[in-house]
Amino acid sequence: MSSRAWPNLRFSKRAADNLEVEVPLSIPEALQGAVIEVPTLNGSKRLRVAPGTKHGTVQRLRGEGPQRLNGKGRGDIHYRFVIDVPASLSPEQSEAVDKLSQVMNGDPRARLFAAAGEAS
Repeated sequence: MSSRAWPNLRFSKRAADNLEVEVPLSIPEALQGAVIEVPTLNGSKRLRVAPGTKHGTVQRLRGEGPQRLNGKGRGDIHYRFVIDVPASLSPEQSEAVDKLSQVMNGDPRARLFAAAGEAS
């Protein structure tokens, strides 16, 4: 498969009988979930991204990878989701992020300090 056909995808490496691929997700796709199209060695497939998907989550397509090294069957493709965070925001995007942060309650780091306080 040509990497030009999927410019945002990185065929990271072959790991034994499997192929590892990084798939960028937008922040809304990671938060709300989505159905996305991903490349395989023989075309493309659709994957369901669950709502709340975290950076680094791996999803596997069985039997869609390269020929097994022992010659019997095919390996898998492991798709690792990476959240695509923009380097800069337009004023409209910045306003949307500000609104989102106002309605998203809680400090995700609070449990770190709570756990540290319990250990003392």
